[in-house]
Amino acid sequence: MARTEDDSWDPASSVGTTATMVAAARALATQAGRFIDDPWAAPLVRAVGIDFSTRMVDGQMDLTQFPDFTPERAEQMIDAMALRTKFFDDYFRSAGDAGIRQAVILAAGLDSRAYRLPWLGGTTVYELDQPQVIDFKTDTLSQLGAQPTAQRRAIGVDLRQDWPAALRAAGWDAAQPTAWCAEGLLIYLPPEAQDRLFDTIIDLSAPASMVATEFAPGIVDLDTDRVSAASAAFADQGLDLDMAALVYRGHRHSAADYLGDRGWQVDTVPNSELFRRNGLRPPTLDENDPLGDIVYVSAVRPA
Repeated sequence: MARTEDDSWDPASSVGTTATMVAAARALATQAGRFIDDPWAAPLVRAVGIDFSTRMVDGQMDLTQFPDFTPERAEQMIDAMALRTKFFDDYFRSAGDAGIRQAVILAAGLDSRAYRLPWLGGTTVYELDQPQVIDFKTDTLSQLGAQPTAQRRAIGVDLRQDWPAALRAAGWDAAQPTAWCAEGLLIYLPPEAQDRLFDTIIDLSAPASMVATEFAPGIVDLDTDRVSAASAAFADQGLDLDMAALVYRGHRHSAADYLGDRGWQVDTVPNSELFRRNGLRPPTLDENDPLGDIVYVSAVRPA
């Protein structure tokens, strides 16, 4: 189903399904001991109840049955999610070391950082996402006995609405620096909405604030036929996930350039370089990588 300006979702539908798939990948990385430890990923996936994702985390699915998947390719995709997660985990640790005590996770999905990272004393983590996603995660983790490792304030709000007002109402302090995170979000925004998101973050940020996100260069000319073929293969296994209909293609600004042009100090690292830094051979960049060599971005607003 194509996106609309007022669409909504839970973890088992539309964009929410991708959050569940990402959590499943984190669960596989955790089970394999690959760079991260997310003990809540698999329980959250099972609670969502998508059979495809549950079979993934329970080891009941051979990923190599899908087009272009080899054992090496499957391992590289798990490593890519592990390294993506590690990048943002390390970012929040660096923000804490820099003295930042409020973190804002935009489109938090099934992310469990508020429960698993070693946040420094006095840190408040604000999680924003669709109300159904926030309620599901909060209720499920409570039933599992999970306890946040920071002050967690969950905000059910559509990011197309006045989310800054909701953030302020939850106690966020505009006078203090913030560590912003927009992980796995931008491709689900139209290009102009991406610009508005960063404009808002810039306007809200006190000096010394930080932001981390990523840029997928392949989204400009995404091969939708190839993505649709992959979606059809998933459908054969019972997963209704039409990625070509969920993402927004076309030219958009690089997050790094957009922030840098507005005075932020920017650092970037391509996914291939993340592999090298962690002692792994980078994936081959070919038609199997429809989003290209994703670039991870972190930036600081000068004090």
